[in-house]
Amino acid sequence: MTTAKYGEKNMGKNTMYQRQKNERQRTAAGSTAAVAEGTKSAGMQKKPKTKTALCPVAGKCGGCRWIERPYGEQLKAKETGFRKLMEPYCKPEPIIGMKQPTHYRNKVHAAFGEDRRHNAISGIYEEKSHRIVPVDSCLIENKKADEIIVSVRGLLKSFKIRPYSEDTGYGLLRHVLIRTGHVTGQIMVVLVLGSPIMPSKNNFVKALLKLHPEITTIVINVNDRNTSMVLGDREQVIYGKGYIEDELCGKIFRISPKSFYQVNPVQTEKLYGKAMEYAGLTGSEVVVDAYCGTGTIGIIAAEKAGKVIGVELNPDAVRDAKSNAKRNEVNNIEFYQNDAGKFLVEMAQQKAKVDVVLMDPPRSGSSEEFLNSVAQLAPKRVVYISCNPETLVRDIKYLTKRGYTVQKGVAVDMFPFTDSCEAVVWMKRTER
Repeated sequence: MTTAKYGEKNMGKNTMYQRQKNERQRTAAGSTAAVAEGTKSAGMQKKPKTKTALCPVAGKCGGCRWIERPYGEQLKAKETGFRKLMEPYCKPEPIIGMKQPTHYRNKVHAAFGEDRRHNAISGIYEEKSHRIVPVDSCLIENKKADEIIVSVRGLLKSFKIRPYSEDTGYGLLRHVLIRTGHVTGQIMVVLVLGSPIMPSKNNFVKALLKLHPEITTIVINVNDRNTSMVLGDREQVIYGKGYIEDELCGKIFRISPKSFYQVNPVQTEKLYGKAMEYAGLTGSEVVVDAYCGTGTIGIIAAEKAGKVIGVELNPDAVRDAKSNAKRNEVNNIEFYQNDAGKFLVEMAQQKAKVDVVLMDPPRSGSSEEFLNSVAQLAPKRVVYISCNPETLVRDIKYLTKRGYTVQKGVAVDMFPFTDSCEAVVWMKRTER
């Protein structure tokens, strides 16, 4: 396949990393009407307004809306909500839950600021605001990541570093982002600054490593814009390689500060395992991995496919995807930086042969342009991974009118203690 044939073009500076924008909000607040209905049927209540035994800030944070409910009840509610959404199309398989549903987030973000006495604070934005709720440890976040964030905060005063103030524009440290390899144990620390100049950064690194020698790499990210985006465009590696690696489904994946990578690796293996089961690959198929991110599911699929074509808009993710394929010695996969919808339109226009489409779109779902192109390509199978069952059903409705029927589907609880769930659905082409 040539670059010209399938329209691999540099899309320019990608100013909107849609899949990473406020990912915590995506995880914490991603409810749907049907899941909410399932909540009521299972006896769920709205998020607590007062302190709980498990979390003293649950009422302000809004992240763990279901923290007061037993985990079995949470699963029942999510299963009920998903089943009601899918009733017109199929009877879903039983929901896939977690054995240990705590401290599962391998990506932890903390906002930094000051209290009224100008003491540094760090934590989570209060729901629907930019007021920081101080948090030292969280039920759903990686424990080591929380410890490192507390240590960073403790070092600020001795290095005369003030947190950034959104009101005045003064200060330096805006956010800290920690990414952890579940299997490898590698740890990345990203210091998000309002200015590219960090005083005594080498000594700061030494002090932090003395407290946490397990840290693998430290990166400075510069975000000097007045924006709600966490990460800016400029980066400087000040310790290590600037990325970490982790193992998923037997493959090694490179993770950079901006790369999309599922935050719950334990459940991701179950999710991708179901996706591969639904794909039914036999070794000869041409597979398109749309919205491929760092290439995780495409590289996993390549082991059982004839050829895989991955497409992703985020240039950092595409770079990591190519590196991941090389790292895993996968030679039957190609990655292209492009909008997934436009890419498939070009493939459809050229009457390319595709047997299976794997798609994992953002929360907003797929565009009509993309779905129409899928229908024109007419793959035998479409495997749709979704973080929003509501938009999943909207897109299913579109495809069922264009020759597809839903064969199977299952909800996977990627985000315990929240009202969000992920799902994967297998659709089969019934008309030619």
